[in-house]
Amino acid sequence: MDNLSSFFISGWHHIVDINAYDHLLFVMTLCAAFKLEQWKQILVIITAFTIGHSGTLILSTLDIIPANSKIIDMLIPFTIMITALANIINYNKHGNFSDTKFKYGIALIFGLIHGLAFASNFKFMLFSDSIILPLFAFNIGIEVGQLFIVFLFMISLWVYTKFIKGEHFKWNLFVSGAGFGIAGTILLNAINGG
Repeated sequence: MDNLSSFFISGWHHIVDINAYDHLLFVMTLCAAFKLEQWKQILVIITAFTIGHSGTLILSTLDIIPANSKIIDMLIPFTIMITALANIINYNKHGNFSDTKFKYGIALIFGLIHGLAFASNFKFMLFSDSIILPLFAFNIGIEVGQLFIVFLFMISLWVYTKFIKGEHFKWNLFVSGAGFGIAGTILLNAINGG
């Protein structure tokens, strides 16, 4: 059981650690277009992301698909940039993200890519032939970490809308724009081998 808790803690740290800023940035950018009252949709989207990266994590751990860290380091910021653009382009004049199914698809597909980054950490920890319980504990750690980040993010949105009286459109534009810019910097750094 102690071994399983170490997998849980590793999954948690893989999300909430400041060195995992690319995953934090993706989760925040993914949620930027949604309002407080859309919290159920946010939970579904975050779960879709978890399902996506769980699938890739399993395939990579079983050596069914290879994990090339250089390609992954370029693909992850690219997923953030695409998500940011989708947030801005699909945000309609009524202040809603206009295509939620598209957003679910983004979360699922991009979760597959992010799973490859999780795989190297997970494989390094795996000492037994059985991956089911360790993978479950690792994924629960990641999911709890993501939900924690989303909770903090939504508190920030609540403060912004209730006390500062800010418009959600500007929130989405700022968070998505910042996500795009930071991810662009990460991508250029990855391309230049930094």
